[in-house]
Amino acid sequence: MRIWDIPPEKMCRNHLLGEHRELHALWSIITNNKKAYSNHPETLRWKGRLGALYLRHEKLVEEMANRGYKHHTPLDPELATGESEQTEFVTPYDEQVKILRERGCDCKV
Repeated sequence: MRIWDIPPEKMCRNHLLGEHRELHALWSIITNNKKAYSNHPETLRWKGRLGALYLRHEKLVEEMANRGYKHHTPLDPELATGESEQTEFVTPYDEQVKILRERGCDCKV
């Protein structure tokens, strides 16, 4: 599970859509207090920051729309509580860029 900190407009199709899918899973884990993945580092960094996770989702959705994708899975904004900015990282931004470059995908990093 990974939520990138890379701007969505720089992400290739696979990473953009994959992150969107994983963000919904993460949102469900946190908002429904599910046990699966509750101690995953990515889950822990977003606990108390659903406002920031909601905003990340909206950026992904905006980029998806720019590419012609239709979005049918909105998040409940009433659940977007806590911090509205993510300041913790599982992997530093520079390392995320390196990871994506090594994958050889179409991400523009």
